[in-house]
Amino acid sequence: MFPSILLAWLATISVVCAGYPAHLLTSRDGEPPIERRQSQSAYQAHTIDMPIDHFPDNPRYAPHTKASFRQRYYFDSSYYKPGGPVYLYIGGETSGPSRFSNLQTGIIQILMNATNGLGVILENRYYGESYPFNTSTTDELAYLTTEQTIADNAYFAAHATFPGIATDLSAPNTPWILYGGSLAGAQTAFSIKQYGHLLFGGIASSAVTKTVLAYPEWYAPIQKFAPQDCVTSINDIIDKFDALVESNNTEGINEFKAVFGLEALKDNRDFAMTIAFPLGGPMNYPTNTWQELNWNSSYGSQDFFHFCSNVTNMNAPANITAVDTLLSNYSDGQPWTNLGNYAQYVKQTLLPLCKGAPIDSTSCFGTQNQTFYADTTNSVSRSYLYSTCTEQGAYQVAPASGPSLISRVLQVDYTQQWCEWAFPNGTFNSIPSTPNLTYYNNYGGGNISADRLALIDGNIDVWLGVCYHSNDSPPRYSSDLHPEYLIAGAGHHWDSYGIKDVEAEPQFIREAHLWEIRTVKKWLRSFSKWSAGVGGNFEL
Repeated sequence: MFPSILLAWLATISVVCAGYPAHLLTSRDGEPPIERRQSQSAYQAHTIDMPIDHFPDNPRYAPHTKASFRQRYYFDSSYYKPGGPVYLYIGGETSGPSRFSNLQTGIIQILMNATNGLGVILENRYYGESYPFNTSTTDELAYLTTEQTIADNAYFAAHATFPGIATDLSAPNTPWILYGGSLAGAQTAFSIKQYGHLLFGGIASSAVTKTVLAYPEWYAPIQKFAPQDCVTSINDIIDKFDALVESNNTEGINEFKAVFGLEALKDNRDFAMTIAFPLGGPMNYPTNTWQELNWNSSYGSQDFFHFCSNVTNMNAPANITAVDTLLSNYSDGQPWTNLGNYAQYVKQTLLPLCKGAPIDSTSCFGTQNQTFYADTTNSVSRSYLYSTCTEQGAYQVAPASGPSLISRVLQVDYTQQWCEWAFPNGTFNSIPSTPNLTYYNNYGGGNISADRLALIDGNIDVWLGVCYHSNDSPPRYSSDLHPEYLIAGAGHHWDSYGIKDVEAEPQFIREAHLWEIRTVKKWLRSFSKWSAGVGGNFEL
């Protein structure tokens, strides 16, 4: 998510999303190297034979297969003591190894240390090296659905083995507590909702449990919390550009593109997305955005604030500030305040990413190439785009009214065209004309609830509008059985990160982590009673 949900998510990301040159994409889930308790190579990859199709009676997956695929997982038993719980980190829209920090310094390490638990990362189907097929045609992607993915989580908990651990730790005889952030947070919540007889509990962080087709609210926290002189400048520039588009002023549009060095981009939407990249272009983020802000400097990026400080630079040279009046003849003599700064940032930061490739090609900023999208090679980006096009939606678009940080030419049809190009009808499977949101929202949407499901969000998160604590949600009340927490001043699943010293963390993150520890400890006190009640039911 939403990648980049988007992509990059999304992880994070973020999100790496399909149909964009890999060398320009920064995953919202990417993590830079830091000093770690264990090197990445210290976690051995294990695999479980996972059924490709968990639902042999569901006509949605006809014709069915009885085949299985090898799904990767990694575990850390450094803190484990007999009787301790298993913490399952849901991999989400990235590879298993990119999640190692959660075992080493992040939330799983924090919880393992507090409760003598074992931590395990399960790589999601169709990500990393956990692909059911050698390619990803439309037919082969038919088993990439929310219900198949959460069934993997339950099946894994009931069948997983951990070499070196003599005790059987399978669910439901051992307390399994899931954790996931963003898309993986939603999958955590859905897993607990659907398989509460196997999975003891879960913490869903920034869980995008509700989906919509168009999601202009992605930009709402930026409008509200970003430096307001930066926001006002961009809103005004976008308004003026959109007026040129509305009047079909081709000459003015081309002059505006040329200011950014992007006159070669023929499609106005490709151009609009490109200049939106520092904010978060629809589906694609070659630079870090508001979503990648983080309290932990080892994982976050200040790119967004660097962008805004450049846009609002009061000491820019005269040749840059002169650009502000270059297009005044198209705006009744009014200046395009800070246009020169904005354009200079794009020229210096984005254009070099193309490394000499033609601006209007898919090796740079162009997207209008159907053949490019039809490549069936297995990839994170293709898997994420498929899920977005079929179930997840939440296309980043400009708002229908009011100020906008991105051009209003960016609407649902722009993203939907990539879906149609990437996934032509197969023999047995085809994508809907727009995502079938029912499959996703059936689990409870923004009001999802289940016993021992903790829902934690940050109030400056770009995905908050499709989370439990959305600004449109009713008042939320917490209890031990149904805990909830909204972290003040926090972004996208900020609680997933740690520094191996909870007491030294910033106050709002520290208190969130202490709350999560207390919450899990309270749950564990009731495990024996819960286990007796479910009676060893291993059935999915």
